[in-house]
Amino acid sequence: MTHGAFGRTIISGLVGAWLVGCATTMPPAELVEARTAYQRASTGPAAQLAPAQLDSAKQALAKAEASFEDEGDDPATKDLAYIAQRRTQIAEAEAGRENAERMRSQTDKNFREGQFDALSSQKSAAQQTRVEAAKTKAELEAEKKARADAELRRVEAEKKASEAEKKLAAAMDSLNQIAKVKEEARGTVITLSGAVLFATGKSELLPIAKQKIDEVAKALKDQGWKGLLVEGHTDSQGSAAKNQELSQARAESVRSQLISNGLPSDKIRAQGLGPSRPVADNNTAEGRANNRRVEIIVEPLGK
Repeated sequence: MTHGAFGRTIISGLVGAWLVGCATTMPPAELVEARTAYQRASTGPAAQLAPAQLDSAKQALAKAEASFEDEGDDPATKDLAYIAQRRTQIAEAEAGRENAERMRSQTDKNFREGQFDALSSQKSAAQQTRVEAAKTKAELEAEKKARADAELRRVEAEKKASEAEKKLAAAMDSLNQIAKVKEEARGTVITLSGAVLFATGKSELLPIAKQKIDEVAKALKDQGWKGLLVEGHTDSQGSAAKNQELSQARAESVRSQLISNGLPSDKIRAQGLGPSRPVADNNTAEGRANNRRVEIIVEPLGK
Protein backbone atom coordinates (compact mmCIF):
# COMPACT_ATOMS: atom_id res chain seq x y z
CA MET A 1 0.00 0.00 0.00
CA THR A 2 1.21 3.55 -0.62
CA HIS A 3 0.07 5.94 2.08
CA GLY A 4 3.58 7.22 2.82
CA ALA A 5 5.50 6.91 5.98
CA PHE A 6 2.24 7.07 7.94
CA GLY A 7 0.90 4.04 6.13
CA ARG A 8 3.87 1.92 7.08
CA THR A 9 4.65 3.05 10.57
CA ILE A 10 1.47 4.07 12.36
CA ILE A 11 -0.27 3.77 9.44
CA SER A 12 2.88 2.59 12.08
CA GLY A 13 -0.09 6.18 12.69
CA LEU A 14 -3.39 7.12 12.06
CA VAL A 15 -4.64 5.02 11.34
CA GLY A 16 -5.17 4.02 13.83
CA ALA A 17 -4.11 4.25 18.37
CA TRP A 18 -1.27 4.02 20.33
CA LEU A 19 0.44 1.64 22.61
CA VAL A 20 1.00 2.41 26.26
CA GLY A 21 3.69 0.28 27.85
CA CYS A 22 6.61 0.35 30.20
CA ALA A 23 9.88 -1.51 30.75
CA THR A 24 8.39 -3.63 33.52
CA THR A 25 5.39 -4.81 31.45
CA MET A 26 5.39 -8.53 30.70
CA PRO A 27 5.60 -9.17 26.95
CA PRO A 28 2.33 -10.22 25.30
CA ALA A 29 1.91 -13.84 24.29
CA GLU A 30 2.16 -12.84 20.62
CA LEU A 31 5.64 -11.38 21.17
CA VAL A 32 6.79 -14.40 23.18
CA GLU A 33 5.58 -16.69 20.39
CA ALA A 34 7.29 -14.53 17.75
CA ARG A 35 10.59 -14.69 19.67
CA THR A 36 10.33 -18.46 20.06
CA ALA A 37 9.48 -18.95 16.39
CA TYR A 38 12.39 -16.79 15.22
CA GLN A 39 14.85 -18.53 17.57
CA ARG A 40 13.73 -21.90 16.20
CA ALA A 41 14.00 -20.75 12.58
CA SER A 42 17.38 -19.01 13.01
CA THR A 43 18.95 -22.22 14.33
CA GLY A 44 17.24 -24.48 11.81
CA PRO A 45 17.38 -25.08 8.05
CA ALA A 46 15.94 -21.62 7.27
CA ALA A 47 19.27 -19.98 8.19
CA GLN A 48 20.92 -21.72 5.22
CA LEU A 49 18.01 -22.36 2.86
CA ALA A 50 15.93 -19.14 3.22
CA PRO A 51 18.24 -16.36 4.50
CA ALA A 52 16.34 -13.50 2.79
CA GLN A 53 12.99 -14.52 4.27
CA LEU A 54 14.60 -15.07 7.67
CA ASP A 55 16.13 -11.59 7.56
CA SER A 56 12.68 -10.15 6.80
CA ALA A 57 11.36 -11.98 9.87
CA LYS A 58 14.25 -10.62 11.93
CA GLN A 59 13.44 -7.02 10.92
CA ALA A 60 9.74 -7.54 11.68
CA LEU A 61 10.62 -8.92 15.12
CA ALA A 62 12.88 -5.91 15.76
CA LYS A 63 9.94 -3.59 15.06
CA ALA A 64 7.76 -5.58 17.46
CA GLU A 65 10.48 -5.42 20.15
CA ALA A 66 10.85 -1.65 19.65
CA SER A 67 7.10 -1.20 19.94
CA PHE A 68 7.04 -3.23 23.15
CA GLU A 69 9.94 -1.23 24.59
CA ASP A 70 8.22 2.09 23.80
CA GLU A 71 4.55 1.16 24.12
CA GLY A 72 4.33 -1.99 26.23
CA ASP A 73 1.56 -4.57 25.86
CA ASP A 74 -0.46 -2.62 23.28
CA PRO A 75 -2.53 -3.76 20.26
CA ALA A 76 0.11 -2.38 17.88
CA THR A 77 2.83 -4.45 19.61
CA LYS A 78 0.68 -7.56 19.25
CA ASP A 79 0.02 -6.83 15.56
CA LEU A 80 3.73 -6.33 14.86
CA ALA A 81 4.60 -9.49 16.80
CA TYR A 82 2.00 -11.43 14.82
CA ILE A 83 3.49 -10.19 11.54
CA ALA A 84 6.99 -11.19 12.75
CA GLN A 85 5.77 -14.67 13.61
CA ARG A 86 4.08 -15.08 10.23
CA ARG A 87 7.19 -13.95 8.37
CA THR A 88 9.19 -16.48 10.37
CA GLN A 89 6.74 -19.16 9.29
CA ILE A 90 7.16 -18.02 5.69
CA ALA A 91 10.94 -18.40 6.06
CA GLU A 92 10.50 -21.92 7.46
CA ALA A 93 8.08 -22.80 4.68
CA GLU A 94 10.52 -21.55 2.06
CA ALA A 95 13.29 -23.59 3.68
CA GLY A 96 11.04 -26.67 3.49
CA ARG A 97 10.36 -25.99 -0.18
CA GLU A 98 14.06 -25.51 -0.95
CA ASN A 99 14.95 -28.68 0.94
CA ALA A 100 12.32 -30.62 -0.99
CA GLU A 101 13.74 -29.25 -4.25
CA ARG A 102 17.21 -30.36 -3.27
CA MET A 103 15.86 -33.77 -2.31
CA ARG A 104 14.28 -34.04 -5.74
CA SER A 105 17.54 -33.09 -7.48
CA GLN A 106 19.46 -35.57 -5.40
CA THR A 107 16.86 -38.23 -6.14
CA ASP A 108 17.19 -37.60 -9.86
CA LYS A 109 20.96 -37.78 -9.57
CA ASN A 110 20.80 -41.03 -7.63
CA PHE A 111 18.40 -42.46 -10.17
CA ARG A 112 20.71 -41.62 -13.06
CA GLU A 113 23.69 -43.05 -11.22
CA GLY A 114 21.64 -46.15 -10.52
CA GLN A 115 20.87 -46.52 -14.19
CA PHE A 116 24.55 -46.21 -15.04
CA ASP A 117 25.43 -48.88 -12.51
CA ALA A 118 22.71 -51.11 -13.86
CA LEU A 119 24.11 -50.89 -17.38
CA SER A 120 27.57 -51.81 -16.14
CA SER A 121 26.32 -54.82 -14.24
CA GLN A 122 23.60 -56.92 -15.92
CA LYS A 123 23.41 -59.18 -12.92
CA SER A 124 22.19 -56.41 -10.56
CA ALA A 125 20.34 -54.32 -13.16
CA ALA A 126 16.80 -55.49 -12.40
CA GLN A 127 17.22 -55.36 -8.65
CA GLN A 128 18.93 -51.95 -8.72
CA THR A 129 16.21 -50.48 -10.90
CA ARG A 130 13.47 -51.68 -8.57
CA VAL A 131 15.27 -50.24 -5.54
CA GLU A 132 15.81 -46.88 -7.16
CA ALA A 133 12.28 -46.73 -8.53
CA ALA A 134 10.79 -47.44 -5.10
CA LYS A 135 13.06 -44.88 -3.48
CA THR A 136 12.19 -42.25 -6.07
CA LYS A 137 8.46 -42.78 -5.64
CA ALA A 138 8.66 -42.42 -1.86
CA GLU A 139 10.78 -39.28 -2.07
CA LEU A 140 8.57 -37.73 -4.72
CA GLU A 141 5.55 -38.31 -2.52
CA ALA A 142 7.37 -36.72 0.40
CA GLU A 143 8.39 -33.79 -1.80
CA LYS A 144 4.82 -33.31 -3.05
CA LYS A 145 3.46 -33.26 0.48
CA ALA A 146 6.20 -30.90 1.69
CA ARG A 147 5.51 -28.48 -1.17
CA ALA A 148 1.77 -28.53 -0.55
CA ASP A 149 2.23 -27.92 3.18
CA ALA A 150 4.75 -25.13 2.55
CA GLU A 151 2.45 -23.40 0.06
CA LEU A 152 -0.48 -23.59 2.46
CA ARG A 153 1.57 -22.06 5.27
CA ARG A 154 2.86 -19.33 2.95
CA VAL A 155 -0.63 -18.34 1.79
CA GLU A 156 -2.00 -18.28 5.34
CA ALA A 157 0.96 -16.28 6.63
CA GLU A 158 0.70 -13.67 3.86
CA LYS A 159 -3.05 -13.36 4.42
CA LYS A 160 -2.61 -12.74 8.13
CA ALA A 161 0.29 -10.33 7.58
CA SER A 162 -1.81 -8.19 5.22
CA GLU A 163 -4.70 -7.78 7.67
CA ALA A 164 -2.85 -5.15 9.72
CA GLU A 165 -2.05 -3.11 6.58
CA LYS A 166 -5.68 -3.27 5.45
CA LYS A 167 -6.76 -2.03 8.85
CA LEU A 168 -4.37 0.91 8.58
CA ALA A 169 -5.55 1.71 5.05
CA ALA A 170 -9.16 1.80 6.20
CA ALA A 171 -8.27 4.21 9.00
CA MET A 172 -6.41 6.49 6.55
CA ASP A 173 -9.40 6.57 4.20
CA SER A 174 -11.64 7.50 7.14
CA LEU A 175 -9.36 10.37 8.13
CA ASN A 176 -9.15 11.73 4.61
CA GLN A 177 -12.93 12.12 4.62
CA ILE A 178 -13.04 14.34 7.72
CA ALA A 179 -9.77 16.30 7.57
CA LYS A 180 -6.76 17.18 5.48
CA VAL A 181 -3.98 14.64 6.02
CA LYS A 182 -0.42 15.07 4.81
CA GLU A 183 3.05 13.74 5.54
CA GLU A 184 5.78 16.05 6.84
CA ALA A 185 9.22 15.50 8.32
CA ARG A 186 7.80 15.88 11.82
CA GLY A 187 5.11 13.23 11.26
CA THR A 188 1.59 12.90 9.83
CA VAL A 189 -0.34 16.19 10.07
CA ILE A 190 -4.15 16.22 10.40
CA THR A 191 -5.55 19.70 9.77
CA LEU A 192 -9.03 20.75 10.96
CA SER A 193 -10.53 24.12 10.01
CA GLY A 194 -11.04 26.46 12.96
CA ALA A 195 -14.36 27.61 11.49
CA VAL A 196 -15.70 24.07 11.84
CA LEU A 197 -14.37 23.65 15.38
CA PHE A 198 -15.10 26.93 17.16
CA ALA A 199 -17.35 29.97 17.14
CA THR A 200 -15.57 33.26 16.43
CA GLY A 201 -13.28 34.23 19.31
CA LYS A 202 -14.30 31.16 21.37
CA SER A 203 -12.40 28.07 22.50
CA GLU A 204 -15.36 25.81 23.30
CA LEU A 205 -15.81 23.04 20.71
CA LEU A 206 -18.95 23.16 18.60
CA PRO A 207 -21.10 19.97 18.56
CA ILE A 208 -20.04 19.13 15.00
CA ALA A 209 -16.42 19.68 16.03
CA LYS A 210 -16.72 17.08 18.79
CA GLN A 211 -18.04 14.59 16.25
CA LYS A 212 -15.10 15.18 13.92
CA ILE A 213 -12.53 14.89 16.71
CA ASP A 214 -14.25 11.73 17.95
CA GLU A 215 -13.79 10.27 14.45
CA VAL A 216 -10.12 11.25 14.46
CA ALA A 217 -9.68 9.54 17.83
CA LYS A 218 -11.44 6.43 16.53
CA ALA A 219 -9.06 6.27 13.58
CA LEU A 220 -6.07 6.62 15.90
CA LYS A 221 -7.15 3.87 18.27
CA ASP A 222 -5.47 0.47 18.03
CA GLN A 223 -2.62 1.91 15.95
CA GLY A 224 1.02 2.45 16.81
CA TRP A 225 2.31 5.99 17.43
CA LYS A 226 4.74 7.68 19.78
CA GLY A 227 2.81 10.85 20.62
CA LEU A 228 0.36 13.53 19.48
CA LEU A 229 0.97 17.27 19.37
CA VAL A 230 -2.13 19.46 19.08
CA GLU A 231 -1.29 22.91 17.69
CA GLY A 232 -3.68 25.88 17.76
CA HIS A 233 -3.27 28.60 15.10
CA THR A 234 -5.00 31.96 14.53
CA ASP A 235 -4.95 34.69 11.91
CA SER A 236 -3.22 38.02 12.57
CA GLN A 237 -6.36 39.99 13.45
CA GLY A 238 -6.33 41.38 17.02
CA SER A 239 -3.48 41.56 19.50
CA ALA A 240 -0.69 38.97 19.52
CA ALA A 241 -1.28 38.27 23.22
CA LYS A 242 -4.99 37.64 22.73
CA ASN A 243 -4.36 35.37 19.75
CA GLN A 244 -1.73 33.43 21.68
CA GLU A 245 -4.14 32.89 24.56
CA LEU A 246 -6.97 31.86 22.22
CA SER A 247 -4.82 29.41 20.24
CA GLN A 248 -3.61 27.73 23.43
CA ALA A 249 -7.16 27.39 24.77
CA ARG A 250 -8.36 25.89 21.49
CA ALA A 251 -5.49 23.39 21.41
CA GLU A 252 -6.33 22.37 24.98
CA SER A 253 -10.00 21.86 24.03
CA VAL A 254 -9.06 19.50 21.20
CA ARG A 255 -6.62 17.65 23.44
CA SER A 256 -9.31 17.15 26.09
CA GLN A 257 -11.74 15.80 23.52
CA LEU A 258 -9.16 13.27 22.25
CA ILE A 259 -8.48 12.13 25.81
CA SER A 260 -12.21 11.75 26.48
CA ASN A 261 -12.20 9.14 23.70
CA GLY A 262 -9.69 6.98 25.55
CA LEU A 263 -6.40 8.18 24.04
CA PRO A 264 -3.56 8.32 26.62
CA SER A 265 -3.24 11.79 28.17
CA ASP A 266 0.49 11.41 28.81
CA LYS A 267 1.11 11.10 25.07
CA ILE A 268 -0.86 14.15 23.95
CA ARG A 269 0.51 17.70 24.18
CA ALA A 270 -1.22 21.01 23.39
CA GLN A 271 0.55 24.12 22.09
CA GLY A 272 -0.83 27.50 21.06
CA LEU A 273 1.12 29.26 18.31
CA GLY A 274 -1.13 32.26 17.67
CA PRO A 275 -0.54 33.79 14.23
CA SER A 276 3.16 32.84 14.12
CA ARG A 277 2.83 30.12 11.46
CA PRO A 278 0.45 31.29 8.72
CA VAL A 279 -0.17 29.05 5.73
CA ALA A 280 -1.91 31.76 3.69
CA ASP A 281 -2.04 35.56 3.23
CA ASN A 282 -3.61 37.27 6.25
CA ASN A 283 -4.56 40.23 4.04
CA THR A 284 -7.46 38.28 2.49
CA ALA A 285 -10.54 36.79 4.12
CA GLU A 286 -9.83 33.40 2.55
CA GLY A 287 -6.23 33.48 3.73
CA ARG A 288 -7.24 34.34 7.28
CA ALA A 289 -9.78 31.51 7.28
CA ASN A 290 -7.07 29.05 6.26
CA ASN A 291 -4.80 30.32 9.00
CA ARG A 292 -7.45 29.76 11.69
CA ARG A 293 -6.92 26.02 12.19
CA VAL A 294 -5.95 23.22 14.55
CA GLU A 295 -3.29 20.73 13.52
CA ILE A 296 -2.79 17.29 15.10
CA ILE A 297 0.72 16.00 14.48
CA VAL A 298 1.08 12.23 14.82
CA GLU A 299 4.63 11.34 15.81
CA PRO A 300 5.39 7.84 14.48
CA LEU A 301 7.16 5.11 16.39
CA GLY A 302 10.91 5.02 16.02
CA LYS A 303 11.40 8.80 15.97
